[in-house]
Amino acid sequence: MSTKAQEVALDRLLVDRFKNGDEAAFNEMVSRHWDRIYGMVHQLLRNQQDAEEVTQDAFIRAHRGLVNFRGDAAFSTWLYQIATNLARNRYWYWWRRKRDKTVSFDQPVSADNDTPLSEVFATEMETPGDITVTNEFVDRIAESMEKLNPKHREILILRNVKNMAYEDISEVLGISVGTVKSRIARARESLRSLVGGDFK
Repeated sequence: MSTKAQEVALDRLLVDRFKNGDEAAFNEMVSRHWDRIYGMVHQLLRNQQDAEEVTQDAFIRAHRGLVNFRGDAAFSTWLYQIATNLARNRYWYWWRRKRDKTVSFDQPVSADNDTPLSEVFATEMETPGDITVTNEFVDRIAESMEKLNPKHREILILRNVKNMAYEDISEVLGISVGTVKSRIARARESLRSLVGGDFK
């Protein structure tokens, strides 16, 4: 059984336990998923306080909605969906506010992958030859990400930073896999044209 299948199976057991009145099962789910949900939301909002509030809110809503959770999708995908919707609402509400903190492209991709974010974006661009990632180049990518259409930034974060499969992104955003692929292609094209020179 793959790691992902084991994760899904364990979540399903915890959901069943919770539905049967075991409150501790939900606390276990929070422990299992908090860091990943927070990480994704933080990438979308680029602000620690907002990310913490949205992550907390996502779990509160999951707690309320779990009684009606039918398990059509994996629990983690359902949770990502709740968190993404909340983050999106928060982003639109605050989008005019200047943020102190932008995405740091020096940070690792995830807890278990210490590849810097900048390298992920560089390799995903499929450029010929090796790119020397300088601070100036990283800054340019970060600035360009800021200028991207929110839908494009969101989908690049889900795909490149969270390494989510097309099918999972499709469920989280409520769009078809075909739309996911074409939106990613358009988002990369936009990022490429914003960054300029190096991504010809």
